[in-house]
Amino acid sequence: MIYLTQIIYIQPGKEDAFHDFENVVIPLISKYNGQLLLRLRPSDVSVIERNIETPYEIHIVEFTSQKDFDNFKSDEERNKVLHLKEQSIKSSILIQGEKL
Repeated sequence: MIYLTQIIYIQPGKEDAFHDFENVVIPLISKYNGQLLLRLRPSDVSVIERNIETPYEIHIVEFTSQKDFDNFKSDEERNKVLHLKEQSIKSSILIQGEKL
């Protein structure tokens, strides 16, 4: 298994485009032996300490293998809506690891 944590920052006013992207892409995860384990939309109230901007969303996803994750990233349906991701996401941090 591989685990991915994605910290996502959105362009102001582009939340709808981001949600449209997620509505297509999140259901595709299971097609590639993956599972969305956690999806958070933190608020400033829920943050105890920080040295970075509060992200719009945080996702934790698992895939059975790197190949499954690579296949997910290459999915034709996902690629058709990548423009929504590009116009809505200001920046993101992707952390990849394994369960210890």
